[in-house]
Amino acid sequence: MSKKEQTVGGAALDWGKLVFGTRVDTHCYIKHVWKDGAWDEGEMVEEPYVKMHVLANVFHYGQAIFEGQKVFHCKDGKVRIFNDKMNHIRMSRGAERMGMPTMSLEMFQSALTRVTLANLDFVPPYGSGASLYLRPFMVGSGPQLGLGASSEFTFIVVVAPAGPYYGSAVPAIVVEDYDRAAPNGVGQVKCAGNYAADIVPAARAKKQGFPVCLYLDAKEHRYVEEFSTSNFVAITKSGVYLTPDSVSVLDSVTNASLEKLAVDMGLKVERRKIDFDAEVDSFKEVGAVGTGVVITVIESITRDSKVYKFEQSEVLQNMYNKLRAIQTGDEADVHGWMRDIA
Repeated sequence: MSKKEQTVGGAALDWGKLVFGTRVDTHCYIKHVWKDGAWDEGEMVEEPYVKMHVLANVFHYGQAIFEGQKVFHCKDGKVRIFNDKMNHIRMSRGAERMGMPTMSLEMFQSALTRVTLANLDFVPPYGSGASLYLRPFMVGSGPQLGLGASSEFTFIVVVAPAGPYYGSAVPAIVVEDYDRAAPNGVGQVKCAGNYAADIVPAARAKKQGFPVCLYLDAKEHRYVEEFSTSNFVAITKSGVYLTPDSVSVLDSVTNASLEKLAVDMGLKVERRKIDFDAEVDSFKEVGAVGTGVVITVIESITRDSKVYKFEQSEVLQNMYNKLRAIQTGDEADVHGWMRDIA
């Protein structure tokens, strides 16, 4: 861990050229362990490795959930995190579904604050267009050979400075021969397995020139579910902010925030089933929304031999600009989403 006094941007990286997922070795991460019914006080770890038993539950039965959120250096000089109360709620629901222990909001927020302050050098400065991405995750770390919930769990928060995920509008393709999540499964949980299911179809799609996959419902392959790593939203030609209502879609913090901004902007918001073939021609703009991408504009969606093209983003771009302005302190945080860290 750095012994010198840390300052925002102290790592002196080329902040304007960062992209999401670029590997950067930061000072440390924070680790908590749950054992015998309680969480410990947590410790800062400098080495980017975790020592774990070879029979740890996560390696064999997949008890693993994670979150994603961003920290911003704001116009007034403050360092703030975006809407982490909602991330705590989602992680708690995921833990309950996956048979894992929950934690208090106080512990969750304390871990995020501690790891940010310990890596303040890597917070991109205001005006760079970048942010500090935080990845809280929990895994079953207790050793066992039989199927069941782990006897021990490890909660870690790692950080990485990050820029745009894609950087420009991208084409998407409908996945026909794979499903992301099953009805009554764990599609609404931010668990590792949901993302593993996308690795092969996503790699194939990228070879075909499509950076993003769109999944339809597993039962009928009729209703819109989700993009590879993001919620689906559309601005219809009648001016409606439209997003799917499905038990197998992740409850996106970004999407929920954008829904509130849509109302602020005078748009009608609908969260319901979306019949792709019957409604795609009514979409004026389409976006993939989430913490990593914020809003990635989808320029077209290909299904079989048909290509559906959408208009240049206007409403979604305005929403993106407004959300980013709130996150960086250029606009008032009227919804109370930001929390001061430093």
